[in-house]
Order: sequence, then C-alpha cells, then structure tokens
Amino acid sequence: MMEPRHNSPQTPEYAAARRASVAVRSTIFNVLFYVNLIVLMVGGLPSVLMGRGPATFMAKTWARTSLWLLQAICGTKVEFRGLDLMPAGGLVVAPKHQSMLETFALVLAVDNFSYVHKRELTWIPLFGWYLWAVDQISINRSSGSTALNHVTNGVAAFLKLDRRVLIFPEGTRRAVGARPAYKYGVTHLYTTLNARVVPVALNTGLFWPRRSFLRNPGTAIIEFLPVIEPGLPKEEFSDRLEEAVESGTRRLVEESLRLDPALGALIQTDNYDSGLTAQRSA
Repeated sequence: MMEPRHNSPQTPEYAAARRASVAVRSTIFNVLFYVNLIVLMVGGLPSVLMGRGPATFMAKTWARTSLWLLQAICGTKVEFRGLDLMPAGGLVVAPKHQSMLETFALVLAVDNFSYVHKRELTWIPLFGWYLWAVDQISINRSSGSTALNHVTNGVAAFLKLDRRVLIFPEGTRRAVGARPAYKYGVTHLYTTLNARVVPVALNTGLFWPRRSFLRNPGTAIIEFLPVIEPGLPKEEFSDRLEEAVESGTRRLVEESLRLDPALGALIQTDNYDSGLTAQRSA
C-alpha cells in the first residue's frame, strides 16, 4: 500500500502547513484591515459633516475594500443569497450573529440601512462619529425597558422613512453550534409596530470566528429568507423567527462542512446541535 503524500489533506503535515498558512495570512489581513479602516476614517472625515448619504458611502467603501482584502489575502469570499426575497419599503432585518464579518458585509446587501447597536460603539474615536452621521439607533443594553422603548420609537420613525433596520435577535455574537439565546426585542417590534421581518441565516462564524484573529479560506454565505408578514401572535412569530434563522444557519454550516470538514473544529460542542456535533467528530 502506498504511503500518503505529505501534501495530502489526511496527513498531519498538511494540517500543520494549513494552520501556519492561515495564521500568516490572517495576521497580514488583520493589519491591513485596521490600516484600511483608519485611513478611510481619517480621509473621509468631511463626510461626517455632509450628512447621512456621504457617510453611508464611506461605510460601503470600507465594507467593499475590507471584503476585497479578505478574499485577496485569506481566500475568504462572501456570497449573498435570497436578495430577491427582500420586499421594498421599511422593514426589520433579523440576522444570525456569529462574527464581525456580517456587521459590515450586510451594509452592501441592505439598501437604506440603519443598525440597532450597543451604545459603547459610539465611544470609539472617529468610528463613533460615523455611526452618528449615518443615523443609527444606539442603546444602553443595561437600561432594560427604557432601552426597549428607545428602540421601539427609533424603529417606528425609521420604518416611516422606508429604512431597513438591522437588529440581531440574540443581541451578541454566538459561536457556531451554540444554543440559541433569542431576546424579546425583535418580537416586540413585530407585534407593536406591525413590522415586516426578514430573517437572515449565515455561516460566517466558520470563516471569521468570534474572539479569534484567524480568517479561514472558503465561502461565507449570508442568506436572506422569506419575509414574515405582520399578524402572527407573538409566541408563534418568535418560534417561526428562531426556526427560520436556526434551520437556515444549520443548513449553511453543513454545506460548508461538506466542502471543508476541517472547519468542524470551530463548532461548539454544547450538546445543542447534535447534527453539527456529529459532523465535527466525523
């Protein structure tokens, strides 16, 4: 029987070489990512005083150049699916949140966007100025019902302007395969404002893991799912939103694992998603 080649994906030598390559490429990308961000923020400062349109243009420029760097250096592409399912007019966009990647990639896919984001982001020098200029909703997550009322009033005003309001239903990033932790916010907006909601599934955490500097090669997929129209009872809506996002996300993760089983090492084994856990250990 022939011995396996040293460059075979099944050998320890290949795995070690891959890890080293990913680490080097990720380091180069991370340096250029933040250099690019700083250069654009400084060079684009006049746009902050020119209103939402110019500041939004700078945000999209940052997203485009960042995705270009990510693909050129790390071999990581972003694919958007289901864009045709997003109706015209004001609505709430509710994506799964696994990574920093979707936070800036989504601005290229969602026209006339506004984010609901944590207040602390506005404290970042320069970056916070742009958040103010593009007219977002900033919340203090520790203020409870006051924060919810603030979000509700802000989203109501934005929907009248046909804005697409992006809000992460879980509020913070979750590891791939982790048990879902959906908050009440999106359900409250749906029932209180009769808002249309577009669920979004994704697998970005496989390629830009949270709390890691590594950027893995492959195709990160962000998929817009069919809109949930107003009129459902809040419990039914909440269940439907979670099922749509979680089942879609599971499907996209499984798709990537079939192409690159090594990504299974990033799946959190908390006994929630037994299907993904089985693929991880296969």
